[in-house]
Amino acid sequence: MIPHERSLVKKLAGQPFALIGVNSDPKREEVKERLDKEEMTWRHFWDQSTSGPIAKAWNVHGWPTTYVIDQDGVIRYRDLRDEAAEKAIEELLAKLPSKPAATDKGAAKKGE
Repeated sequence: MIPHERSLVKKLAGQPFALIGVNSDPKREEVKERLDKEEMTWRHFWDQSTSGPIAKAWNVHGWPTTYVIDQDGVIRYRDLRDEAAEKAIEELLAKLPSKPAATDKGAAKKGE
């Protein structure tokens, strides 16, 4: 799972996508060491235990638990892994409206 997450973060860099990890291991220093060792460069939160406030708020009872959340904060999928998660994420990204091209307003003013 971690190698796929690592490649997904690289693949979707610059897109409206964020991978967020929540770790429930009791020893924070061990968590930091593992994140470094596994090259997990995305944002992580430490929940201190399997009954921490994040696990309670998100109703997590098994590890790992994954959620795919859309741009409106709606949970669209739960417990997808690897290619299935990637496909769901890419489908949601494809549905986003494209942003209009940025214009250089400063250049327009100079030409006036």
